[in-house]
Amino acid sequence: MNDFLDELKRRHQLAAANAYPATSAVSEFANSLVNWLFPEHTGQVMDDAVLLEQYGRQLEIQLELLLQPMQHQLPESAGNISRTFMSKVPVIYDELTKDANAIFQGDPAATCLYEVIRAYPGFYAIAFYRMAHALHELKVPLLPRMVTELAHARTGIDIHPGAVIAPFFCIDHGTGIVIGETTVIGQHVKLYQGVTLGALSIEKTMARSKRHPTIGDHVVIYAGATILGGDTIIGHHSVIGGNVWLIRSVEPFSRIYYKAEHKYLESNHE
Repeated sequence: MNDFLDELKRRHQLAAANAYPATSAVSEFANSLVNWLFPEHTGQVMDDAVLLEQYGRQLEIQLELLLQPMQHQLPESAGNISRTFMSKVPVIYDELTKDANAIFQGDPAATCLYEVIRAYPGFYAIAFYRMAHALHELKVPLLPRMVTELAHARTGIDIHPGAVIAPFFCIDHGTGIVIGETTVIGQHVKLYQGVTLGALSIEKTMARSKRHPTIGDHVVIYAGATILGGDTIIGHHSVIGGNVWLIRSVEPFSRIYYKAEHKYLESNHE
């Protein structure tokens, strides 16, 4: 028993030395930022520029407080990173507005942008990804992954913050989508549920190499398709059909479909 308690003590000391913010605090910051940009999520309107500016300043302070416990792992001060992140928010907002429009244009069932922003899991997952990617570019450890995992838990859409995704990104339905760390996705790409953009190998030695595919502009990938490998490039304006398994590149304007083969066993019984 004493050995067990010593092990727990060691683990607690290790956790204290590598302190990261609580998941609840990360969730509060991420959701507050989304609500600031898209009041459709709460219905709480701040129609005063001063109030909006003050709210933005509070978000900056909130992020700085999240970063302070991990200061020794940051490339610069928590304050500088917070200010730089907030300076990127207008770009994040512009990209998300384009994403929302792409989802609205890409789904006949969507009746208005309000519905897309408020109710579509794809938009929620992309919003959290774009926040996390900005933090990832600022070399903030772990926190970006915590942000995307919040969206993963809620939507079933798993996007690594290191992936590079251009604007006008449309996710239809979304559940079960996996987008790996070194994936690159061009503009006007549409993914359906269950798509995997993954790695061919899971060897740890490949951690710093490009392991995930590159998807060109205006590509559509239907449900359940799996595309693997860092050297795999899907040429622009291609369509990848449902349940396709792809580990090689395809030329622009390709059409790749899954062909099922059915085999029937003859019965000896009449």
